[in-house]
Amino acid sequence: MPVSSDRPQWERDGADWPNRAASRFVEASGLRWHVQVMGEPGAPVLLLLHGTGASTHSWSGLAPRLAERFRVVAPDLPGHGFTDPLPPGRLSLPGMAAAIRDLLGELAVAPALVVGHSAGAAILVRMCLDGLSPRLLVALNGALTPFPGVASVLFPSIARMLFLNPVTPRFFAWTADRPAAERLIKGTGSRLDDRALEFYRRLFRCPGHVAGALGMMANWDLAALDRAIGGLDVPLLLVVGGDDRAIAPETAFALADRLPNARVSLLRHLGHLAHEEAPDRVAEIIVEASEAATIESSASG
Repeated sequence: MPVSSDRPQWERDGADWPNRAASRFVEASGLRWHVQVMGEPGAPVLLLLHGTGASTHSWSGLAPRLAERFRVVAPDLPGHGFTDPLPPGRLSLPGMAAAIRDLLGELAVAPALVVGHSAGAAILVRMCLDGLSPRLLVALNGALTPFPGVASVLFPSIARMLFLNPVTPRFFAWTADRPAAERLIKGTGSRLDDRALEFYRRLFRCPGHVAGALGMMANWDLAALDRAIGGLDVPLLLVVGGDDRAIAPETAFALADRLPNARVSLLRHLGHLAHEEAPDRVAEIIVEASEAATIESSASG
C-alpha cells in the first residue's frame, strides 16, 4: 500500500482546489475526511458522493448551483482525494457505506436528498437498503449492476491483481501526464475543459489516489447489490448520459423496468461525466425531481 506521502497533499495539491472555501477536515470512522459543505444551514441537506477515481473537484460546477436550494455535503470518498483510505478489511461496498454513515453521524446531518455519480450511486443504494431514508435518490450514470457477461468476473479480478501489486499505483502515476488524463476522460464519452482535466491529472499522479480507486474496484460485489436492489423503497431517479461509454445507458432503462419507484432521465450528447459537462442541466433536473418528490411525499403523508 502507498505510504502517506504518496497521497494528495492539501497544502500542495489543494491550494487552488475548486470551492476550497467550503472545505473542512473531519475525523470519523477512524479516518480523516475532506468534506465540502455549502448552502444555508437551515436548508434541506443534500449529500453528494462522487465516483471511482474522482473527488470533490468533480462537483465544482454542480455543488454551488445546488447550494442555492440545499445544504450541500460532499466528501472525498475513502482513499480518494484528501480523505484517508480504509483498511483492506473495510474496502467492501457495505464497509464504505458504513464509513459514510459514520461521517454523517459526526456531522449530525440527515440527508433529505442523496445524489451519487457512478460508484457513488452504488454506495447510496447500499446505504438506503441499510436504513437511510431520504425522500429521493438520484443516480448520475450509476454503476448499480454488474458488468455484462465474463467482464463481471474478469474486471474485479484484474483490479484486485493490480491493487495487490505495489508497483501498479506508482507506474500509473508516473505515466499520468496530461495527454493520458485526456484520453482516459475522453474514453468515458465526456468532454471536459483544460482546468477540469488538470485536477484529474493531478490526482492520477498520486499513487495513493490511484490505489484508492483500484481498491474500490477490487473489493466491491455489485452482483450482491443487484440481488438486493429489488428491496429499495426510496424513489430513484436514474440520470443517464446518452453518450456514456463507461456504463451502457440501456442498463438504466433495464433497471427502471425492475423497480416500481424508479424512472430515467436521458441527457443526450453527454457522457459519463454529464454533471461536469452540463452542471446547469443536471442541477435543474435534480431540483425539479426534489420538488416533485416533496409534493408526492406530502400527498401520501
